Amino acid sequence: MTRRTERVGTVIQRTLSEFILRQLSDPRLGFFTLSTVNTTPDLSQAKIGVSVMGTEEEKTATIAALTEYAPRMRKHLSGILQTRIVPKLIFELDRNLDHGFRIDKLLLDIERGDKPADEDGDEKN
Repeated sequence: MTRRTERVGTVIQRTLSEFILRQLSDPRLGFFTLSTVNTTPDLSQAKIGVSVMGTEEEKTATIAALTEYAPRMRKHLSGILQTRIVPKLIFELDRNLDHGFRIDKLLLDIERGDKPADEDGDEKN
């Protein structure tokens, strides 16, 4: 990633966070964070990683709502970004938070002397 795409990604992340907080009121939007923004070198697309707390249904609903509002957010960005092209916004679920919770649980199990459970909750031998 170049410095330019990093700067644009940072502006997109900050601007969209503020826009969502102030302009969107949708019950499908759960507790989430815009965790990453990766733009293509030509700025045609911005893939936005979204960390969502909640059930799989809540995660899916949050991504669906953000995707639905993407054209409105892109229009807002067009007034802020000083670029010829405003990237197409693609929202993706960021599962790093889930992975971190899983590691934390495994470490706690080990610390307590329990056998760590696998992905399905079954104890490993």
